Amino acid sequence: MHLSRRTLLATATMAAVPAAPDHHAPAAPGHRARLRTGFERLAADGYALLKGRTTGIVTNPTGITRDVRHIVDVMHDDPRVRLTAVFGPEHGFRGTAQAGGSEGRYDDPATGLPVYDTYLKSGQALADVFTASGVDTIVFDIQDVGARFYTYIWTLYDCMEAAQLAGKRFVVLDRPNPVTGRQAQGPVLHKEFASFVGRQPIAQEHGMTVAELARLFNGEFLAEPVPLETVPMTGWRRTDFYDASGLPWVPPSPNMPTADTALVYSGTCMFEGTNLSEGRGTTRPFELLGAEGIDGRWAAAANELGLPGVRFREAYFAPTFSKFEGRTVGGVQIHVHDRAAYDPVRTGIGLLVTAKKVWDGFAWRSDDWIDKLTGSTRVRTMIDAGAGTDEVAGSWREELAAFRRIREEYLLYG
Repeated sequence: MHLSRRTLLATATMAAVPAAPDHHAPAAPGHRARLRTGFERLAADGYALLKGRTTGIVTNPTGITRDVRHIVDVMHDDPRVRLTAVFGPEHGFRGTAQAGGSEGRYDDPATGLPVYDTYLKSGQALADVFTASGVDTIVFDIQDVGARFYTYIWTLYDCMEAAQLAGKRFVVLDRPNPVTGRQAQGPVLHKEFASFVGRQPIAQEHGMTVAELARLFNGEFLAEPVPLETVPMTGWRRTDFYDASGLPWVPPSPNMPTADTALVYSGTCMFEGTNLSEGRGTTRPFELLGAEGIDGRWAAAANELGLPGVRFREAYFAPTFSKFEGRTVGGVQIHVHDRAAYDPVRTGIGLLVTAKKVWDGFAWRSDDWIDKLTGSTRVRTMIDAGAGTDEVAGSWREELAAFRRIREEYLLYG
């Protein structure tokens, strides 16, 4: 991995309201302010940051207020904002599409605003979409889940790059990382494995908010930085899980139904790279894993690893779609009992290692999708060679330490 921090970040924090505190500064003893999202702070300031601007927004169903109104509806009804376009990511602006789908180009029935499709568009093609929309400022407000392979952060990256090419200003409204921002975990992507589930070398669990990631992208990865402004939250701490925010949870995608799903996702999404079900088509995607022919030996082997903060239960389920649709499969359900101790990436590795040991039907997807998810061939080849959980999880120690040092420069919160 080769990362070089820019001397100048070309990044501003919202000047119209107080900037976020330095992330090294301790919180006042006994005081806990209510969390305010980037949008809440923008609106409280009368949208001063957007005054006189023709604005488009990249968002999806998670772009809501505390009282669950969509921010597009709120902004459209406010005469202080000139909102003229919406840009939808994977699953669409209103969230009607399943994984790997989008809503295409249409006019939003609720507001009449034109909705443009960004999914699988990047570079000049996406810049042309921004140019055609006629906006001069692009706002981003989407709830992330903290994993490198969750595509919304790469929609952010692609939109920043395209905005620079199109000569547009870019504003990021921040929301919580639902699995905390304590630290980065897992392997760092190697550039030759870049794809839409990982454009740039960041850790598998990045431990950052979208505003922090935008600062990182601008400072480290974009060939030319975009004119960027971020509107941080207030009242959020890096140790906070989502339930501390007081915000309603809206599924960011169809298979991310709860914040508990997000907690395990950065580890168990690796099962997308295997022939086992990752629980799609059940009420507990990514918490249920299994395949035909697996029995209780897998849960027993996983529990014997003594992984911190988690236990495994023998489970049987019949997915309603995706792998093993309509068939009953055996496997495990993940039960996290200590969120602070739990390491989802190491847990995911332990489950891969034990699944391969106890089930002779185990196989990687033929397209080696696991390499895209984990960012290199290492996880696949080490497990195939018989490496144990600790050996695999220790193999990225140096690159992770390097990423953590660079990440530190872009953090906004304590």
